Amino acid sequence: MSGSPAAARRRPGMSVRLKLTLSYAGFLVVAAAALFAGLLAVLRFVPDENLYVYDGGFAPNRSDLLDVAIPASGAALVFLAVVGLVGGWALSGRMLAPLDSIGRAAALAADGSLTHRVALEGPDDELRRLADAFDVMLGRLQHAFDEQRRFTANASHELRTPHTVTRSLLEVALADREGRDVDRLLTRLYETNERSIELVESLLQLARLDHDELPTESTDLSDVVREAVTMQEIGTTGEALPTATTEAPPDAAHRGTQDAGQEPELAAVLEPAPVQGNHILLVQLVVNLLGNAARHNLPAGGRIEVRTGLDAEARPTLVVENTGAVLDPALVATLTEPFVRGSARTRGRSRPPGSGLGLAIVGSIARAHAADLTLHPRPGGGLVVTVTFGQTSTRPLR
Repeated sequence: MSGSPAAARRRPGMSVRLKLTLSYAGFLVVAAAALFAGLLAVLRFVPDENLYVYDGGFAPNRSDLLDVAIPASGAALVFLAVVGLVGGWALSGRMLAPLDSIGRAAALAADGSLTHRVALEGPDDELRRLADAFDVMLGRLQHAFDEQRRFTANASHELRTPHTVTRSLLEVALADREGRDVDRLLTRLYETNERSIELVESLLQLARLDHDELPTESTDLSDVVREAVTMQEIGTTGEALPTATTEAPPDAAHRGTQDAGQEPELAAVLEPAPVQGNHILLVQLVVNLLGNAARHNLPAGGRIEVRTGLDAEARPTLVVENTGAVLDPALVATLTEPFVRGSARTRGRSRPPGSGLGLAIVGSIARAHAADLTLHPRPGGGLVVTVTFGQTSTRPLR
């Protein structure tokens, strides 16, 4: 920006257009001077004596030719210099016009307006590709800032909710000093405080995932799923899934049948899927997906399916599928945004409401591993989440 301290310290210089103009004119004059110098060099071979032809005519000698060539050459150089300056100024202005458009768009972006686009027309050349790349950058910045604004607004709302609930509980207790149930009040305050702590920890984790460099190691998605299943706490939601038995075969682990009010049945088909990634974060990814699948399942007769393996292009793939209510595809497309919940996907009052950050954290972990995360409604109700990683080679995360 022109108002920055670094710009203030710079000495004034010629514009790019003026530099190009002088370059065009200078090249044209130098080329013409070289041509005329060659012509004058050829004239050295012309005799300097008076020449006569047989029929009595007169032929010019070297001096005569030089008397004509030197003034003509000087006039031609002046003419070419003027043509080079005028033509170079016009041509350079035409060539630099796209840069002016990009500069105006950059200035508007610096002032906070990200809706402007260069939209450069014309053939596919370097400047057109630069303008298109700049438009793509502006679009991504606008999307990122819009997401950040939504995230800030939602985070403010979510962080305010536990404090509002706490204040309401205390106001009711203070108003009814004789009939209040202290044990129940303390239990409600404890639950509200736990939710607030859970939300803050999720926000911190989400921020770290978007900025930290990740140490990587060779691991297998099937082992990651086994470790996630054996964890008693599913992510930060407090969801408890039974531990898989050690007798379960490596390619199929089933948990007991689903009775009313119990956890959904978990079925896993785990084939080798080697990846290069951060093992701890990959476990957290699976834990969040399992917690989300358990939370938003059917109240009875629910089922969760987990599959790992290689797809048709030999890419490691993780699929988590759960039963549940029928979902709107438009809603599914927004579930990875922070604090977005499928309001229709509940399992009843016994299950905690969650922070709304589970799938957002999954999306951040997938991005950190350069993996593709896709969500689509399951036929008959529920959700199917697919995480597709790069090739099985040791590819760096960033």
